[in-house]
Amino acid sequence: MTDRKMTVLHSVLVEEEVQFTLVELTQACQADIDEVVALVEEGVLTPSGGEARDWRFAGGTLTRARAALRLTRDLEMNTAGTAMVLDLLDQIEALRAKLRRLGAL
Repeated sequence: MTDRKMTVLHSVLVEEEVQFTLVELTQACQADIDEVVALVEEGVLTPSGGEARDWRFAGGTLTRARAALRLTRDLEMNTAGTAMVLDLLDQIEALRAKLRRLGAL
């Protein structure tokens, strides 16, 4: 008999048209408000609205927020480091997309 390892994946499908309030985003990410506010202040997340109570985040922000929080928690990065890593990952993805359009990938 062979041992089998089972991996359970959890995912959430969120449409871009969906908008989260600050509280809703923190709940979806299992984060503190202070953590999300720090990510906004560092430019990692960009809400619409003037003050925090009026902020609205696009549906796609959920993925970015979760990635940022994983970096800060798992790798113990500060928000500036997290912003830099996510910026570099965005640049890599843009270059890959360009290569795909050119047929190089």
